[in-house]
Amino acid sequence: MVGVSDRQGAAQAPASRPAPVGQPLLSLTLAAMLDDVHAHSGAVYLLASHEPVLEMTVSAGLPRAFAAPWERVGLSAPIPVAEAVRERRLIWVGGEHEMARRYPRIALVLPYPFALAALPVATATTVYGAAYVTWPGSHPPDLSDRERDHLTAACDRLALRLERAAVEHRPMRHEPDLLTPTAAAPGGTLGTVEATRMVARLPYGLCSLDLHGRVVFANAATAELLDVPVSRLLGTQLWAAVPWLNDPVYEDRYRAALISQHVTSFVALRPPGDWLSFRLYPSTNGLSVRISRARPVSEMTRAGPRRRDGSSRLVTISHVLSLASALTEAAGVQDVVQLVADEISPAVGSQALVVLGSRAGRLHVLGHRGYPDAHVVERFDGLPLSEQTPGTQALNTGVPAFFDSREQLERLYPSRNATPDGMGAWAYLPLIASGRPVGTCVLGYAQSHHFAADEQAVLTSLSGLIAQALERALLYDAKLQLAQGLQAALLPSSLPPLASIEAAARYLPATQGMDIGGDFYDLVSSHGRAAAVIGDVQGHNVTAAGLMGQIRTAVRAYTAVGQAPEEVMRSTNRLLIDLGTELFASCLYLRLDPARGVAVMARAGHPPPLLRRPDGKVKVLDLAGGPLLGIDADATYPTTEVPLVPGSVLALYTDGLIESPGVDIEDALADLGRRFAATGDQPLDELADTLLQRGEEAGQERPDDVALLLLRVRPLG
Repeated sequence: MVGVSDRQGAAQAPASRPAPVGQPLLSLTLAAMLDDVHAHSGAVYLLASHEPVLEMTVSAGLPRAFAAPWERVGLSAPIPVAEAVRERRLIWVGGEHEMARRYPRIALVLPYPFALAALPVATATTVYGAAYVTWPGSHPPDLSDRERDHLTAACDRLALRLERAAVEHRPMRHEPDLLTPTAAAPGGTLGTVEATRMVARLPYGLCSLDLHGRVVFANAATAELLDVPVSRLLGTQLWAAVPWLNDPVYEDRYRAALISQHVTSFVALRPPGDWLSFRLYPSTNGLSVRISRARPVSEMTRAGPRRRDGSSRLVTISHVLSLASALTEAAGVQDVVQLVADEISPAVGSQALVVLGSRAGRLHVLGHRGYPDAHVVERFDGLPLSEQTPGTQALNTGVPAFFDSREQLERLYPSRNATPDGMGAWAYLPLIASGRPVGTCVLGYAQSHHFAADEQAVLTSLSGLIAQALERALLYDAKLQLAQGLQAALLPSSLPPLASIEAAARYLPATQGMDIGGDFYDLVSSHGRAAAVIGDVQGHNVTAAGLMGQIRTAVRAYTAVGQAPEEVMRSTNRLLIDLGTELFASCLYLRLDPARGVAVMARAGHPPPLLRRPDGKVKVLDLAGGPLLGIDADATYPTTEVPLVPGSVLALYTDGLIESPGVDIEDALADLGRRFAATGDQPLDELADTLLQRGEEAGQERPDDVALLLLRVRPLG
C-alpha cells in the first residue's frame, strides 16, 4: 500500500517493514459499507507503489471476474474510481443509461441495470486509493443523503486508518475477496432430506447456482431435461457441464441476473429439436434456476427459427469492440460515418444510418448511408433543437429513444414531425462527449424491430464511443479547414505575367497529417528583373505553414529593396534565427536576367534544380551553397551564374518530389531527369502535370508535400 501526497507524488516505500498485524482492515470496512447502504457488491482500490495506478485490493459481493478489465486502473482512465481520485469527490452513476453515456467502456462489458457510487479514500493531504459499491437496477436514480453520508464517513475512516498504518510502517496484509456466504436453512422447515424429496417430485427442473455459477444442487428432473447426470453437474458451471449450453449468450444471462438482481430468462435448443426454457431467480448468495420444456421458437414468433436477442447482442459487442479500435484511427467526420456504417449497421440489422451534428442550435447532416434518395434525409438538416422531434428530443435530454414501429413513433410525435424515410423502426442515439451534446446517430430498420433491454444498453454504450470519436473528428476537420485556408493564403494565388519568362507552379499536400506543410514558391518582378524562390520549412503543420509565410514575405521584401541573391539569403537566414524558432528551412533563390542570358543562383541546403536545354538534354545544376536557413547566423551563401538560352526550362522543386521510402535519392533524381527530358516541347502547365504524375498515382502515399516551379526563357523580341 502506498499513498500519494499532493506535493510529493508517490511516497517511497520503506526499506524494511514489520510483519502485518491486526484484523483484515479493508475487508471489514468494505463489508460494513455494503451492509450500511444495502449495496450488493463493491471493491477497494489502493494506489500502487511508484506508479499512478489503482489496484483492486479486495472485492465483495460478486466474483472478481466481473470486474477483471479494471483490476488495475490508470489514474487518467475514464472510469468512476479513477475520476473519484482525480476530482476528490463522490462519483454517482444512477443506472445503465447514465453509465452508457458517461462511461461507455464499462457499459459495453456490463450492459446491465445497476447503480454505482465511487469515492476517494483520502485524507486532507494524501490519497490512498478509492472504493466503489453497486446496487441492483431497482435502486432509485438518485443517491440518498443517508447513503452519501455513510459512504463518505466509511472512506474517511479507512483513509485515517491507512494513514496510521503508513506511519507505523504496517503494510496491508493479503485479504481474500468476500462472497456472501450461503444462507442457513430457514428455521421451521422440514429439513434437508424432506426438502430434497419435495423438489424431486416436481415435474420441472430446479437447480441452485453459487455466485460463481457452479451447480450446488440439482433435482432429478434437471438431469433428465439436460440429459446430464446430477453427479456431473454438481460443482461445475452449468454452461461448462452441458455442451449445448457452452455459449457466451447463456453465461451472459447469469451475469445479468446477478448484477441487476432481476429475474432473467432465455430459451435454448437441446439437440436435435427440443427447446428448453431457463428462468433465473437471483439473490445476493446465488441463483435458483427453473428449467422446463418450451414451445419451439418458430412457434413463439410465428416465423422461422431466428437468433435470439441475446445472441444478436453479443455479436453487436464483437463489432463494437472492433469499432472502438478502428475509431481511434478515424481522422475526419466522414471516417467516423463510414466506420459506423461498415461496422455497426450490419451487426444490429439496421438498413439506414444518419449521423447528425449539433451546431448553432440546429442539427446538421454530417453523413448518411442506406438511403437511395438523398432528399429523404434533407428534413433532418437545419432542424432547430427547440423543435420537438425524436432526434432533437434525444439530444436535448441525453436519453436514447427506441421506436419499435412507425405506429409507436407517430403515437408519440405528430405525423409532421415523424421521419418520412420509409423505415419501420428507429433508434435515436444522443451523442454526448465530455458532457457536451455533439449530435445524434439515427439507425433505421426496414421492418418493425423489437429493441430488447440488453440491445438498448449496447446501443446506448455505442453512442458514447461514437460521440467521443465524432468530437475528435469535428475538431480535426475544423483544424484541417483552418490549415488548408492558411496554406492557400500563404501561397501565391497566381504567378505574375513577365515578358521574358513563362512560368507554371504546382503544390501537392502530404497525404499523411493535416494536408498542410512548409513548402513554398514565389515569382517576383523587381527592378526590371525576375526573381524566383522555392523552399521547404520542416514540418507538416500550422507552425510550419506560418513560418513559411514569414520567409516568403521576407524574400519578397529583400528582393524589392534590390538586395543581391547572396544578401537575400543571408538576410532571410538572420531573420529566421531572430524569430527564435527551432525549425529549419531549405531554400533556392535565383535572379533571372534574360537580357544577359544568365541566372544568378544561391542555395541553402536545397535540392539542385534541373535545366533542360532547347535540344532536350537535361542537366543537374551543381550550385555553390550554404547550410540550411536558421542554423548559423554567420553563414554565407555564395552564388553561381548559370547561362540560359531562349527555350531553356528550369525546374525548381522540393524534396517531396524525389524522396520516397526505400528509393535512393540519386536514382530518384536521375529518374526525374529522364522524365523531364522525355516530355518534349509541352506547354508548361502540361509539363508540370507530367512531372507530378508519379506523385499523384492512385493509392500512393505522400509522406511529404511537394512544390514545383517551372520557368521557361522566351526569345527576346
